[in-house]
Amino acid sequence: MPLSARNRLAGTVKSLDTAGLTAEVVVETDDGTEVTSIITSKSADRLGLAEGADVNAVVKATDVMIESE
Repeated sequence: MPLSARNRLAGTVKSLDTAGLTAEVVVETDDGTEVTSIITSKSADRLGLAEGADVNAVVKATDVMIESE
């Protein structure tokens, strides 16, 4: 499925915590970086997500903030 987002990170589902209406999905990329996403539990079920599944984390953002102490 084509997407307009250019930031696509291939990885593996490291953990999946479904609690009620939401699911927290932690994806580990090949270089060990972890990306966490909160999605609906229904979406997690529809996508067939499970620990160890190969997925893409797609990042689409209009703002990126940087903070320094």
